[in-house]
Amino acid sequence: MSIPVMETKPTTDWMVLAEEVLAGRQLSKEEALSILQAPDAEILSLLQAAYRIRSHYYGNKVKLNMIINAKSGLCPEDCGYCSQSIVSNAPIEKYPQLSKDVLVDGALKAKEAKAGTYCIVMSGRRPTDKEVDNVIEAVKEIKEQHNMKICACLGLVTPEQAKKLKSVGVDRFNHNINTAASNHENITSTHTYEDRLNTLNAVKDAGMSPCSGVIIGMGETDEEIVDMAYTLYELNADSIPVNFLNAIPGTPLESMKKVGAVKALKVVALFRFINPTKEIRIAGGREVNLRHLQPMGLYAANSIFVGDYLTTDGQKMRVDHEMIEDLGFEIEECAYDSEPPTVTA
Repeated sequence: MSIPVMETKPTTDWMVLAEEVLAGRQLSKEEALSILQAPDAEILSLLQAAYRIRSHYYGNKVKLNMIINAKSGLCPEDCGYCSQSIVSNAPIEKYPQLSKDVLVDGALKAKEAKAGTYCIVMSGRRPTDKEVDNVIEAVKEIKEQHNMKICACLGLVTPEQAKKLKSVGVDRFNHNINTAASNHENITSTHTYEDRLNTLNAVKDAGMSPCSGVIIGMGETDEEIVDMAYTLYELNADSIPVNFLNAIPGTPLESMKKVGAVKALKVVALFRFINPTKEIRIAGGREVNLRHLQPMGLYAANSIFVGDYLTTDGQKMRVDHEMIEDLGFEIEECAYDSEPPTVTA
């Protein structure tokens, strides 16, 4: 006796939706939500459609970013996800801002790792002028020695500090929105959502490229994930790191469940559909949330972090390079002169 095979029709023709995005149409929030809530059985067709958009603008190139934790811990903020916050009991290394020479040496390591963007990241609410000046002196040397983009992530900078950073060649400034406005008060109370938006506006006004992303897995709803994607679209963020919570023991969010690997892939696809021309980066937490499905994420994203993160270990760089090679993709080693593509209808 033969068993009949049930044929299931996809709930949405994802490729048609991708072609409409390439033609310049913005998805409705209902369509965006349908990406997150698509049946798991449709993940391959969904990623194929996301890859159609990704390959149109970026081909098979992958941008690598590398972080240096330029100041660790000692932060007065109470962000529930962060091991460096004042409310964290996580056993991390704490130190003041690294010297200029150490920051410059870190750029060489990033270059050797084939990273096109070197990210100088500091803990804390906002940098002092002295700390900004130290970053500026380091950036001057890095620009002289290496042809690579510099991204700074220094907290709530003032418009004056942003202009000084731009004047010495800081290409990009990262300040994540982290979550939706409606979920912000559940994550931190020591700064407002508007504080973050004001910093991003100061960055843009200074002429730096805005980098802003999210952390998925902090109790947000699917609707709030969609809101995050649209907020970043409205902010016109050039680079969007999609982080997945790595719940660190000793932090208020230590008991949060991991995001499922297939759900994480849907999230990355969503950000590609909503922000088709932008650099979408699979960032912190990919190793523990996407696990063995990490390569599949690059069919929607066109960038990853290599090396370690701020206080957590990343995947071995050799493994990342092999992953990209095995996909038939190519590392874009020097992204300095690269700009986000424009939408063509």
